[in-house]
Amino acid sequence: MKQAHPVRATYRLQFHKGFPFASGAALAGYLSRLGISHVYASPILAARAGSLHGYDVISYDEVNPELGGLDGFYAMARALRAEGIGIVLDIVPNHVAVGSDDNPMWLDLLKNGRSSRYAGWFDIDFEDADPLLDGRIHAPFLGEPFDEALAAGKLTLVDDPQRSGFAIRYGDHLFPIRSDDDAKARAALTQTRREPEALRALIELQHFHLDYWRNAGDRLNWRRFFDITQLAGMRMERPDTFDAAHRIAFSLYEEGWVDGLRIDHVDGLSDPAGYCATLRARLTALAPRRPDWAAPGPAWIGVEKILASGEALPAGWETDGTTGYDFMDQVSAVLHEADDQNRLGLFWSELSGRPASFADEEIAARREVLEHAFDGQLEAITGRLMALAQAAGREAAIPRGAMRRAVTAIACNMRSYRTYLTGASAPEDPGPGFSEAVAAARSQPQAELIAIDFLVAALTGMEAALEQPARRAVIRRFNQLTSSLAARSVEDTAFYRYGRLLSRNDVGFDAALFALPVPDFHAAMVERARLQPDAMLALSTHDHKRGADVRARLATLSWDPQSWIDAVQRWFEINTAIRPEGLDRSDEYLLYQMLIGTWPPGGMADDYPDRIGGWWRKALREAKLRTGWATPNQAYEQLTADFLRALLDRGISRCFQDELEHHLTAIGPASALNGLAQTVLQCTVPGIPDIYQGGEFWDLSMVDPDNRRPVDFAARQAALAQGADEDGLRAEWRSGRIKQDILRRLLGVRRDHPQLFRRGRYRALSAHGSRAERLIAFCRETEEQALAVVVPIGCPAGVDDTLSLRADWWADTGVALPSISGDWQALVGAPVSAQKVRLADHGLGCRVLLGHR
Repeated sequence: MKQAHPVRATYRLQFHKGFPFASGAALAGYLSRLGISHVYASPILAARAGSLHGYDVISYDEVNPELGGLDGFYAMARALRAEGIGIVLDIVPNHVAVGSDDNPMWLDLLKNGRSSRYAGWFDIDFEDADPLLDGRIHAPFLGEPFDEALAAGKLTLVDDPQRSGFAIRYGDHLFPIRSDDDAKARAALTQTRREPEALRALIELQHFHLDYWRNAGDRLNWRRFFDITQLAGMRMERPDTFDAAHRIAFSLYEEGWVDGLRIDHVDGLSDPAGYCATLRARLTALAPRRPDWAAPGPAWIGVEKILASGEALPAGWETDGTTGYDFMDQVSAVLHEADDQNRLGLFWSELSGRPASFADEEIAARREVLEHAFDGQLEAITGRLMALAQAAGREAAIPRGAMRRAVTAIACNMRSYRTYLTGASAPEDPGPGFSEAVAAARSQPQAELIAIDFLVAALTGMEAALEQPARRAVIRRFNQLTSSLAARSVEDTAFYRYGRLLSRNDVGFDAALFALPVPDFHAAMVERARLQPDAMLALSTHDHKRGADVRARLATLSWDPQSWIDAVQRWFEINTAIRPEGLDRSDEYLLYQMLIGTWPPGGMADDYPDRIGGWWRKALREAKLRTGWATPNQAYEQLTADFLRALLDRGISRCFQDELEHHLTAIGPASALNGLAQTVLQCTVPGIPDIYQGGEFWDLSMVDPDNRRPVDFAARQAALAQGADEDGLRAEWRSGRIKQDILRRLLGVRRDHPQLFRRGRYRALSAHGSRAERLIAFCRETEEQALAVVVPIGCPAGVDDTLSLRADWWADTGVALPSISGDWQALVGAPVSAQKVRLADHGLGCRVLLGHR
């Protein structure tokens, strides 16, 4: 068995029925030649049939048979290991799929209620004050109110042989009845099946309360993933739940086939810090049992956590860092030109009638989503806080309405996903996100100051009269509310309502920040080297709103906003004849941005209309302004579909398409250079580059499911095998092969010089000349080696169609290089013979140089 290595560069693969483990095994040689150290595998446990992602786990006890089962996984792992490649496994501790009829844990819970062995595994509040539930499990899976479903005969009594009894069937959903009622149901089977009222009487005896799905937000007494009722939260703080959920992952780690774990949605757990510490301890205990050929050193642990501006991952969590959304934000922001006058924001506001600043859009979305999707959770937290107020003798001073308004004000101003409170000690530091939210809540003209002060004292442990269990319970619920609220209101609502420039609206992004100055980017990379040098560096993910090269292309518009505004205004005029009455101008403008961002380099492909149409429909529904998921506005959606169909019909819209392609021709080379610049940065700054499947070519994908489409690996394998010199690849840059080639070269250097990248110091290099502000230049250095990196940004006028920099535009711009002994070896770009790089001297603007000392 070939010796494994620490995690150095990962390649994300999305496994599903159409791309099983055997397909991953077939890529082993290709990924090795590309320079990958580890496959970063999507979740592998048994999931809902046909799942394209694996996050809807239905059993902790088996590897998904649709992927090839455990034997298929072993076969893939052996094939990868033969090429020196390990596996980082994505695991899902926060939730499992429920509803339907496929999760035995959930079905046992419904049948046995509190006496189920799984009752403590699910995060259920059996003591919910709602008298309608009365200790039962809320089951809001009906497509209509219960009485209508019963009258329509949609609820039926069926045999349930897997549990040796009977169950209520509703479409795909199964609700097993109590064992105590099985005999009675059998005796009165004919009557119960024929008479709705007899069936009603049977259902009312059960451990579950059947309900209309739209009542979930107000009545649900168990935690779900965000507002998705088909995904139920699990209590990983319980040792038995933790052991069951991690048994297979721990076994694969102990056997040497898995070298690290990626933790999905860590903020959903009751105690992320405690969970991560437990996980680290268990993996450390297993490490001595691993085979000699397994990767040395501690297991790699990465957490999916979205960090707010100024928030750092706590060192006490004992992880290697995040999965890279923070880097994705930073590298995107540095490609944008600062817009001090907010020209694009004001253009958006004038055109749409919506706020010019993201902050205003965000707070409105938070309040709306809290009211419509999480009102039940808000009520439950308010109730728990009122109980604490009563215990402290404060209930007379704080009415329930005031407490609810206090919770609302703080939750809606939380920019971080959650606090860092656990209730394990008192007093506790809640973290800057909570403190800033409290300050914002207190500053409101009608702030409920008494309720806010009590809430803060109760949560932070400053209210001495409160018992720890009650305090811990309300902290858990508050944290789980704010994390869900942030995801649904910001990423899944406000990001679809705010259209200044869509390249700044993506998962984990600070959309209020339009551009990141180069000195601030350098400072962020120095901090990255200090705090999380082994964190992932992502450019695209299975959750992104737009692929890396869509964002890179859109970022180019920021360097000449007036040209973009002029072009859009012409497009509005050109398309007057095909624009249906009632089409909102803001929706049309967002479509134009996505067309310019995703238009294929070779022209419109056959599948493009369906892809862009799918994106637009999803974007309209996520925005929740003129249509939505809960109540789709079919008339408006048809109107937009008709407009898009005419827009993409060249016979109807030739003039518009010519204009669009003309603008793309103008920004194309600079957009490609942006894409290469972020690829170079991903491979050279502190951290572990993570390549999303297919992202070695241009990634012009859209939001899921588009970003999970099949990848043409045959084309990528052929391109890598073919090879070409840099000049040839620059001339055909539209194929994307130049991106793959640069990636191969840089990942190869990381493989050959691991310590330079794992522990090398990050230092900004001095740029000079008339275009010095258009460069990101730095070095990574140890006592023995130095790596110099120079990438140009923001140069639409400074690059030609072969991605060569124009000497007249760059003029005297250059960068002084660190001192080395001997000559620099050019890894990317032309060689240099002096101790400085002049941008006007040679072809491709991106330079990566290796030197020895």
